[in-house]
Amino acid sequence: MESGGKPSLGQFILLGTSSVVTAVLYSVYRQKAQVSRELKGAKKIHLGEDLKSILSEAPGKCVPYAVIEGAVRSVKETLNSQFVENCKGVIQRLTLQEHKMVWNRTTHLWNDCSKIIHQRTNTVPFDLAPHEDGVGVAVRVLKPLDAVDLGLETVYEKFHPSVQSFTDVIGHYISGERPKGIQETEEMLKVGATLTGVGELVLDNSTVRLQPPKQGMQYYLSSQDFDSLLQRQESSVRLWRVLALVFGFATCATLFFILRRQYLQRQERLRLQQMQEEFREHEAQLLSQARPEDRESLKSACVVCLSNFKSCVFLECGHVCSCSECYRALPEPKRCPICRREVTRVVPLYNS
Repeated sequence: MESGGKPSLGQFILLGTSSVVTAVLYSVYRQKAQVSRELKGAKKIHLGEDLKSILSEAPGKCVPYAVIEGAVRSVKETLNSQFVENCKGVIQRLTLQEHKMVWNRTTHLWNDCSKIIHQRTNTVPFDLAPHEDGVGVAVRVLKPLDAVDLGLETVYEKFHPSVQSFTDVIGHYISGERPKGIQETEEMLKVGATLTGVGELVLDNSTVRLQPPKQGMQYYLSSQDFDSLLQRQESSVRLWRVLALVFGFATCATLFFILRRQYLQRQERLRLQQMQEEFREHEAQLLSQARPEDRESLKSACVVCLSNFKSCVFLECGHVCSCSECYRALPEPKRCPICRREVTRVVPLYNS
């Protein structure tokens, strides 16, 4: 605290930072909780012969948020893996990722750093079909790349280390960047893989479509079953709730600390004002009762003992109010009896 009783700049920064972090964490927690509630409220629909009859009876032949599970089946052509034989899919993602070491000038350490330098995603139309044979119904999946959880499987991964000459090594040390190599990855959504779709289910003529839901709800195409997907979302909600509570408690504790320090500082100022008023009243009483020739000596008396003469100057406040004996008797850290500022040094006062 400063001498004026106001919170310091550091305390303001600490309180503001903790408040902002708490607000951000709470906002993320509310978003996660909303997504979890929407998932819980999604209607589970079995992929069977009665699917079209269920949708035809629904308002607008549409279920706004539905859960459906099935096997991936291509509509026409399929995508072949570039690295694995007899590996066919409907979504293919090829990624080149650069790995390097970067010198941190603050910590003076080399840190791992990675950056995607190229990525291409190929898709073909596909359906979700029942696992049972002989069932003729299927669900056409639209805009699969809009899904937040796209269940791709890594089918190929290889790291190509960079080859460097001695001159390159010296140059990289000077520049602060040391290339490690390029990682090549291929991910695919294979034909026949089990997929859990969560989105809007619509009956359009004789075609059943699964598409991104409206009203800002999440679109999922996950390789996990629905119970695992919901459990993972609930675990995320619990994590963000704990983080929000921890930082919220830290914010409240910081605010309580600042308010308590202000209260104690105010009480101390009131006590000092009362002491000064009592001293002035006592001094005025002594001056009124003293003889005229003794009044000058009373004005020069030590404010602590009122018997010795003032004999030292307190710095940095500059008050002349105490004798040397009373100054030595002050408790540590020594503070001026008038303004309560800390005494950094004392200059003797000589009266001629």
